[in-house]
Amino acid sequence: MGTDNAYTKLYDLTGKIALVTGASRGIGEEIAKALASLGAEVILVSRKLEGLQEVEKKITAAGGKAVSMPCNTGNMEEIAVLFGKVENKYGKLQILVNNSATNPFFGNNLDATDAAWEKTLSVNLKGYFFITQHAAKLMLKSGGGSIVNISSVNGVRPAFMQGIYSLTKAGVISMTRSWAKELAPFNIRVNAVLPGMTDTKFSSVMTKNDQIMEKLILPGIPMGRIAKPEEMAGAVVYLVTQAGSYTTGSCITVDGGMLA
Repeated sequence: MGTDNAYTKLYDLTGKIALVTGASRGIGEEIAKALASLGAEVILVSRKLEGLQEVEKKITAAGGKAVSMPCNTGNMEEIAVLFGKVENKYGKLQILVNNSATNPFFGNNLDATDAAWEKTLSVNLKGYFFITQHAAKLMLKSGGGSIVNISSVNGVRPAFMQGIYSLTKAGVISMTRSWAKELAPFNIRVNAVLPGMTDTKFSSVMTKNDQIMEKLILPGIPMGRIAKPEEMAGAVVYLVTQAGSYTTGSCITVDGGMLA
């Protein structure tokens, strides 16, 4: 069979505008590169411009299209400015991947502080909600779209010493289903991907600790290893392309069997 067939076309994103938050490294970077490789023009979002520009260079060097737009996704004013820029530049948006996350507190709930609570919820939950709101309004003008929230297996099974982070990820799962029901009549699909332990700078507090890995993490993963960031991109590709055209309100677990 040739490459020009119906199944190949299912994954074609040519002409689509995609926005990926937390795109300066790790899972977000790999998702952005994957979407660009399929033809989407990707808006790269994170707090620091320098990191975004490095990813932008990688995408353009590979023949893709990307633009960097720094934004603190826990700040409502900056979110509004970001989407004003997106609308002025493109006038449309078909894909959103909410991937930004923070986990400033690693410890017992009994020792958690108000500051850690506020920061974690602002980025991981409040930011996701209002970015989705802005994106959905723009997608309504674009005839529809697809939104993917990066949650975590921790949203299903709270992780050791990560109580606040885990509850925000549980909130993302609930939020995904809520938005999916509300936006389905407008041809906007909303789904979530739940990564297991992944080898990123974000998770290095655990992945670089041999004792935690050998005693707590790896024994609970049937595949016996943690994931690579690029292994999360395939699920996102399915959800934002025509391949996932009848999928909404779903949570796809990519965890090496951890929750099996």
